[in-house]
Amino acid sequence: MNDVIIREMTSDDIDGVLYVEREVFTTPWTREAFEIEINKNELARYIVAEKEGKIIGYGGLWLILDEGHITNIAVYPTYRGQGIGNEIVEKLIHVCEQRGIYNITLEVRKSNLIAQSLYKKYGFIDCGVRRGYYSDTNEDAVIMWRIK
Repeated sequence: MNDVIIREMTSDDIDGVLYVEREVFTTPWTREAFEIEINKNELARYIVAEKEGKIIGYGGLWLILDEGHITNIAVYPTYRGQGIGNEIVEKLIHVCEQRGIYNITLEVRKSNLIAQSLYKKYGFIDCGVRRGYYSDTNEDAVIMWRIK
């Protein structure tokens, strides 16, 4: 893990993030969506995981008043199981806490037990379900909160 750099995402990283996004999600975000998040959304903070100059993961959140809302986390499939997801979650929590934000929420696919396990490791708990949340499959989302 020591050769992976976790840093703030810039516009120059969008191509690499899109590469990860397309490999991980059935309905990937568009270039325009990331451009808006990085350049125009003052509430958004995004980070990337970089190895040897290549983007291998990323995460994003919105800072809304006294809450953080994790929007997405992704790790390129061949780099999973190496602790990169942990590093991304830890950094997003740190970004929140630096701003005095200790309550963080997210939605995760009900079927994504690996991600749910990761979030639970950092103190997130199941707090509800959004029925049919994911438009691509109509799958439910588990709402999770980390409250300090």
